[in-house]
Amino acid sequence: MTALLEVENVEVIYHRVATAIQGVSLRVPERTIVALLGTNGAGKTTTLRAISGFLGADDAEVVEGRIAFLGETVTGKAPHELARRGLVLVPERDKVFETLTVQENLRALVPGRREGTGDLERVFHYFPVLAERRRQLAGYLSGGERQMLALGTALLCRPVVLLVDELSLGLAPIVVESLMEMGRRLRDELGLAVLLVEQNAGAALGVADHGYVMEHGRIVYDGTRERLLAHEDIREFYLGLGRSTDRKRYTEVKQYRRRRRWF
Repeated sequence: MTALLEVENVEVIYHRVATAIQGVSLRVPERTIVALLGTNGAGKTTTLRAISGFLGADDAEVVEGRIAFLGETVTGKAPHELARRGLVLVPERDKVFETLTVQENLRALVPGRREGTGDLERVFHYFPVLAERRRQLAGYLSGGERQMLALGTALLCRPVVLLVDELSLGLAPIVVESLMEMGRRLRDELGLAVLLVEQNAGAALGVADHGYVMEHGRIVYDGTRERLLAHEDIREFYLGLGRSTDRKRYTEVKQYRRRRRWF
């Protein structure tokens, strides 16, 4: 299957000295949901910021490797240029203008957007609650509704690949399930590809076609959803499905033991 997005052996450093991720490679094929899984601090968000062009704001840079989108090298390109090409980051749900209405947010959050009436109606088709509350101040939306607003804003950019950072963070399970199902609809109905960065492995693997597991700045395992769900370590450390009740939690397991078990 053709890869729309390819990350090849990427290394990122912060403040010119601290290595954040090293040798990271992954692929996002067309019409596919790919999950990048890992605990807090694994390097998932750094990887996403490297892909989306936002590293400069953190005094970080890609020093090795290559990022390609639609067959062209885009390493180090600015976020607005990548968005125009169709590589679109879904902003965190708290990054909305609380004193603007939902509709004003949709019109203001994406500078230079080539949106027409059909684009806005498409957002309201997939997120009818936004249509109902288009004149409501965004500051009064729930966490799930703010996440819908973030997704809706990204749709207005006419994406080819959506980059989604922690879709489930701080949301109730029923809301998470609904948002994950929306990702599947966007793949199936609009033909989008999605790179889904998540700590919630169970929710992500419920919709993902392929997954990568990241620890300490490196990819340690990857495979189809079925392969990941069948892996003993992933079941134990990420899904809470260990074989016995006395197994230690992820945070209590020594790294040398975990590293040996991955390979």
